[in-house]
Amino acid sequence: MSVTRRSLLAAGGIAFTGALGALFTGRAGAARATTRGYGPLLPDPRGLLDLPAGFSYRVLSRAGDPLRSGEGTVPANCDGMAAFAAGGGSGDGDRPGGDGGGANRVRLVRNHENRTTAALRVPAVAGLTYDPQALGGCTVLELDGAGGVVGERVALAGTAVNCAGGRTPWNTWLSCEETEDRAGTSGYTLDHGYVFEVDPADPHRSGAVPLTAMGRFAHEAVAVDPYSGVVYETEDAFVEPFGLFYRFLPERPLGGPGSLRAGGTLEVLRVPGVADLSVVDRPGAEFPARWVPVPDPGAATTPIRLQDFGPGGVTHAQKLEGCYWGDGGVHFVSSYARSREGSAADHHGQVWFYDPRRGRLRLDVLFGPASDTALPGHSPDTICLAPDGGLMVCEDGGGAQYVFGVTVGGEVYPVARNAQDVGQPGAPEWGEFAGATFSPDGRTMYVNAYAPGTTFAVTGPWR
Repeated sequence: MSVTRRSLLAAGGIAFTGALGALFTGRAGAARATTRGYGPLLPDPRGLLDLPAGFSYRVLSRAGDPLRSGEGTVPANCDGMAAFAAGGGSGDGDRPGGDGGGANRVRLVRNHENRTTAALRVPAVAGLTYDPQALGGCTVLELDGAGGVVGERVALAGTAVNCAGGRTPWNTWLSCEETEDRAGTSGYTLDHGYVFEVDPADPHRSGAVPLTAMGRFAHEAVAVDPYSGVVYETEDAFVEPFGLFYRFLPERPLGGPGSLRAGGTLEVLRVPGVADLSVVDRPGAEFPARWVPVPDPGAATTPIRLQDFGPGGVTHAQKLEGCYWGDGGVHFVSSYARSREGSAADHHGQVWFYDPRRGRLRLDVLFGPASDTALPGHSPDTICLAPDGGLMVCEDGGGAQYVFGVTVGGEVYPVARNAQDVGQPGAPEWGEFAGATFSPDGRTMYVNAYAPGTTFAVTGPWR
């Protein structure tokens, strides 16, 4: 079933498998049908963030402002992010959703996707810096029970192009480097392309140690199976050969903080008969999944996606991005596919679901080829689960950028829009949205504007 951009928009913006609501079982409100959205977006007099009536935002942090820790300035290029209950770091055992010893206190761990050209680096802090010549990393914001910022500090430095990542069942953050640069490239003194574990409660407990067994490639995001400890990883490659979908089998599954340093086995997805996921255009289509060991996870001489995987090869996809765990499996995103760039077919976004119990891969959401980039609903990037059981999707495309929601019934609706191209005097030209995440109590959505780097807290009548 080929779905065009305009037919998708007429039906609510996207095509879904008929059982979309089942994806979110176990989430509060997942079984309850929701009405479409929260109404039209209203122009913000401040020219920052357009929201529906009844919603408001608070600017928590801006690139270039002083860090409250005194370590330097807030770095640029805010990207992937996760919210933890304060006290919910690895050392105290708090569960997500607990109050961490202080009602509604939150820690936000935030990536900074800095390349060597970044104007505002993550300050190099002793004990938290991997490569002093790399400018990326993570910062942590501490929020009090009223949502005010009471602390902001460096959590990881000396890493490169920290894009997205994912949280662990033991309440740490896995920050992903979206690069394959080696030592000696761009002035780096060490190899890059790794995952780093960050403890938001005490970053010095985690330090700056690359998890080399998880592979060296252009990482985007990860999701951890809370039952088996298997870690799933996406590779964001937008030129041929395109990226791969990985799983990492730890030697010490669910071993807690630092356990991923013990190593493990890295494997790559193979869908028999499907060399490129872009050719699949029927939501609900299922395929058997196979896993092939990676010959050289460290990519000492050859990038992983170019290595020899034997007869049958492996399955590639352009722009593999967001990745998260839910409904007993892992959801991951292909942001777009363009035949003019080498993909086997065109689309403006897919959301896939891998069921490890059945060993099956299913296409759940398809954004069709687009001709109207001014409308929301194309090039999905980072994704999170919303309090009502649906999705929140950060858009990464051209023109005005959106965060939009998807109900469990399959309707798409706008949640937030940057002020670019909407006629607000003096409005900054924001980059993409990134890192949408909800507070443990579900009452606040935190989201980043990539550039100029800004972190927002959005409150209102969330269902």
